[in-house]
Amino acid sequence: MTRHSRIRTGGAAVAVLALVLVTGCEGPGGEGSSPPGGGAEAPAAGQAVSPLRNPDGTEPGLAPITGDAQEAAARDLIDGLRTKGRGPRTGYDRDEFGYAWMDSVEGVPLARNGCDTRNDLLKRDGQDLRFRSGSDCVVVAMTLDDPYTRTTIEWRKQDASEVQIDHVVPLSYSWQMGSSRWAESKREQLANDPLNLLPVEGRANSAKRDSGPASWLPPNKSVRCAYAVRFAQVAVKYELAVTAPDRQAMLRQCGG
Repeated sequence: MTRHSRIRTGGAAVAVLALVLVTGCEGPGGEGSSPPGGGAEAPAAGQAVSPLRNPDGTEPGLAPITGDAQEAAARDLIDGLRTKGRGPRTGYDRDEFGYAWMDSVEGVPLARNGCDTRNDLLKRDGQDLRFRSGSDCVVVAMTLDDPYTRTTIEWRKQDASEVQIDHVVPLSYSWQMGSSRWAESKREQLANDPLNLLPVEGRANSAKRDSGPASWLPPNKSVRCAYAVRFAQVAVKYELAVTAPDRQAMLRQCGG
């Protein structure tokens, strides 16, 4: 892929989107119908959205997948993933994906808005935001409903590591599954794409390391299917294979 080119969405993701549009999709509160007027009600600040209703990752959080129709759509997406063995980690370095939280990446949402990726994600998912004096970018305090642990974190910048930004598909995992052969611009997209990024409790993120779903899942069981869907959405968008055990683990979380 050449620099500044857009990532193409795979056919599996298109099929799942069509299925969701036909069957309907429950929102974060479990309601399947739209409000009067036919439009979708915008989520409140920081209110978690199902990944099936958030295919570009610009809406906050990770709401549970609920109901037979949603689980069927999730399994269809996951079942379409390619599988292969995990390659060596040789040559992996975080710097191969650009410097951390760069705002200059082309082809991903929220880029080039004058605010770095980390703060974009804190603003997307946080509630009761407070900013550094004179800034509408740098978050210094917020409340985060962490999807991985189902806890509420009252975060302050002086304890920055209490909230970390998780790469749902870890960068090292992607390296072993083929991103080592990508153009640097595509790796930068993966590292800064909000579809692949979630602010979560720091301890949970540290425990995950570079694991796939067969080795690590969120402690909060209610979002495990949603996590599998988000992992699959990223894999489809970036044309990444997953390991066969990871795909099986993902299907199990969604009733497969």
